[in-house]
Amino acid sequence: MPKNTMQKITFILNNENIFADVKPNSTLLDFIRKKERLTGTKEVCKEGDCGACSVLIGELENGIVRYKNVTSCIYPIANAEGKHVVTIEGLNQNSLNKIQEFYVGENAAQCGFCTPGFIVSTAEYFLNNNERNVEKVYDSISGNICRCTGYGSIKRAAEKLVADVPEAPEDYGERLKFLIEKKIIPEYFLSIKDKLQNILQTKKIDADGAKGKTIVAGGTDLFVQRADEMLNEEGYFVKNFAKKFISEENGSVILSGATTFEDFFNSEIIKTAIPNIHKAFKLIASQAVRNSATLAGNIVNASPIGDMTIILLALNAKLILKGKREREIALKDFYLDYKKVDKANDEIIEKIIFEKPGRGFRFNFEKVSKRTHLDIASVNTAFAAFADDGIIRSATLSAGGIAPIPKVLEEATEFLSGKEINNALLNEVVEIANSVISPISDVRGSADYKRLLLGQLIKAHFIELFSDRLNVGEAI
Repeated sequence: MPKNTMQKITFILNNENIFADVKPNSTLLDFIRKKERLTGTKEVCKEGDCGACSVLIGELENGIVRYKNVTSCIYPIANAEGKHVVTIEGLNQNSLNKIQEFYVGENAAQCGFCTPGFIVSTAEYFLNNNERNVEKVYDSISGNICRCTGYGSIKRAAEKLVADVPEAPEDYGERLKFLIEKKIIPEYFLSIKDKLQNILQTKKIDADGAKGKTIVAGGTDLFVQRADEMLNEEGYFVKNFAKKFISEENGSVILSGATTFEDFFNSEIIKTAIPNIHKAFKLIASQAVRNSATLAGNIVNASPIGDMTIILLALNAKLILKGKREREIALKDFYLDYKKVDKANDEIIEKIIFEKPGRGFRFNFEKVSKRTHLDIASVNTAFAAFADDGIIRSATLSAGGIAPIPKVLEEATEFLSGKEINNALLNEVVEIANSVISPISDVRGSADYKRLLLGQLIKAHFIELFSDRLNVGEAI
């Protein structure tokens, strides 16, 4: 196994330029705490689940520094190259900042261990929203866990902050000045854009760069499963060569492999193309994880219950793989066996493409896990259909947790085409789906339980999309 060599990295940490030699596969959290001794950022779960390690990452995009909250415990230090990293110390001012004042005022901190993460994630809300909406504050702090307060005091602090801080200017530069005036962020934020422009370097694609190396994108699962191993492996970082984009071209939606989950859900192109996609938003990870996790990473990870993979399967997505040559493959054909995919070691997923749906398109995503939100699925499923006049013209049903690989349920999909929507059709589809799956019993449920779940979730698809054509009482 090749030794992970040191790499020179340049970024801004709070208000200080950092020039350091690092192991690129080490985590940002370790650098913050062990090298820079900024211990306000806490180390707890090391899996991105609790948010105590939350920091802000500012990245220069179209002349504006855009900030997002991430979990630094699973964020590779190499991905901080050319960015602005903000810890709780970087939000501190001569006295309590506005967010801290309200947390103290509502007794929203007890032991205080999780509080820095909450403050950082709340700051992310103000940086990215000029309008005031308490539900969006909750989204920002959705990945932060508190073991003491019961959350009531934290929610009150958020509600009172939203009520106290007026709407900010829509212009981003003016918004920063406004947030400084309101004591949300320190004044040095105004200098970050020029500093990043001075240190940012443009890197080109290295066609052979991935050979013999571990490809690293967001690392949100890689650095949970193999953090120690990664210290001794040579990484090939997607951020060095891949751009994030979502576009439309010739009737297709085109996504770069580096597109993050949060990019996907916030895209106006996606919101327009896929009705009801907002329903999936809160079921898939926390905002801090969605800000790092990439579509290509979720696909290549090859988990049988990868949420974004299940959605893209239902959309009949295809992949553009780039290595020594470029090739195209349907996503449904990409999975060969458990954790085995049709990809050479030097290939990366450059693009994900699906046809932009047209008239009569319906979509729904369902998921069951031990917790409703922020958890790994026991079973997940997506359903995309074109229907009019009570007839399904075509459809695709995908599911995870029911086989060694994420799957399109082709028999059920083919059966649906041209059928009238009614309870009898629903019962037949459930029966067909259950006849072709092969779930196993594991920590997330028995095989029988997963069969039951899939049937109930297929019913949920139909009730969500076609309740006017069903006797819902009989369906459930």
